[in-house]
Amino acid sequence: MSRTSKILTTVLLTLVLAALAVPVGINLAPVFSPAGTNQSASASLPASQQLPTSLSTLNGIGSLSANAPIPDPAVLSGQLESTLVAHGGGNFTALVQDAASGQVLYSRNASAPRIPASNLKLLTAVAALKNLGAQTRLHTRVLAGADANSIVLQGGGDVLLGKDTSQPGKTVGHAGMTTLAAQTAAALKAAGVSGPVKISVDDTLFTGPALDPNWLQADVDAGEIAPVFPMALYGARLDPDDSVGPRPQDSPMAVAAAFAAQLAAEGIQVDTSVQRAKASTGARTLAAVDSATVAEQVEYMLQASDNYVAETMGRLTALAMKKDGSFSGATAAVKETIGALGVDTEGLVMGDSCGLAVNDRVSAEQLTQVVKVMLTNPSQDIRQGVLGLPIAGLSGTLGDRYIDRTTVGGAGLVRAKTGTLNAVISLSGYVVDTDGRLLVFSFIGNDFSGGSDQGKPAIDKAATILASCGCSG
Repeated sequence: MSRTSKILTTVLLTLVLAALAVPVGINLAPVFSPAGTNQSASASLPASQQLPTSLSTLNGIGSLSANAPIPDPAVLSGQLESTLVAHGGGNFTALVQDAASGQVLYSRNASAPRIPASNLKLLTAVAALKNLGAQTRLHTRVLAGADANSIVLQGGGDVLLGKDTSQPGKTVGHAGMTTLAAQTAAALKAAGVSGPVKISVDDTLFTGPALDPNWLQADVDAGEIAPVFPMALYGARLDPDDSVGPRPQDSPMAVAAAFAAQLAAEGIQVDTSVQRAKASTGARTLAAVDSATVAEQVEYMLQASDNYVAETMGRLTALAMKKDGSFSGATAAVKETIGALGVDTEGLVMGDSCGLAVNDRVSAEQLTQVVKVMLTNPSQDIRQGVLGLPIAGLSGTLGDRYIDRTTVGGAGLVRAKTGTLNAVISLSGYVVDTDGRLLVFSFIGNDFSGGSDQGKPAIDKAATILASCGCSG
């Protein structure tokens, strides 16, 4: 990233944070606007086009006028056609729709299945919110074992556990091993047990292989994903701040090691030979810690584009639908759910739940439909998914984009899920244009011989065009 880009990023974030001390109603849009923009025009923008004036305004969309004019497809298409020009042997598919009427404003091979990369997570997010419920929490328990000196650490699907004390205000580390160990030690001491205590691990919630055969070994080796289990520390990472690099290959045992160390620190003598064993039906619960809500975990998944959390959400969705908690069960559950919500699943191929699989195929039309479901479905659970979409120039995987002169007009306005693989770039989400019209869109670029960076400027500029569109003629 250039020095200028870094400065622009800092300015964007600083202004949003500083806005907490600014009276609501002051328009920050001129600060984000590229040079040469008519700043006086910003005062006439609809409320939903105004940039955030406080952190609390970053979520959702404001009131929209039903009388706002719909963009002229001919005008918009002309702008997008000249922008979505593929270089490096790549190609683009795209769809832009008016959210309220469903009118197609721009389409380029929109029904053609393409490799979606992490845009596939949008499907998983909707399915998880629909079937699990936004306010549901996942439980990690310690159960009584076969005798007084044995306990079972049971995974319930929370893969964002932390080593330390539970952090109620956080998503990663919301449930901590220090807290679980303290509860367990108290229960054991109350029962007169001092040890040595034998710990078993029950990770039987999920079934089937832990690694998807559709994943490239290079992606596994690079730490893009790890073997999937129903409990893990920090999304199956060694440290919460790690974004790349080596991962634990047996996350339940990593959790057990952290738990055992904390239990010993509580004065309980621990047998270090941990083994796997399924808890007995009806076993008494000695201690338990709960995760952040499903909505909070889905928001984290979309913001950080976390592959491990996505795979976990897919399996939990399958279990909620009485299917196997496996790769095949997860993909079948997600596909069935979005189909029932009105998304046309013809041609949809899901090799996984996160978007790493080489055989994943989703169309721009299907992704746009999923975004529209998030925005318009009457279920408050499903609509929580909108809160996870990164905001251009401000948050998540869009935090360092939309900061140059060709795209800064979309900063703070474009809200979309990113997707990146070696030869793939994708962006699907929504924006309110300058006339106050809510537009949903999906841009997918495939087959870039020189890498995904060749397609990123085009799709970022295309989304910026939507944000700045007063294209009603």
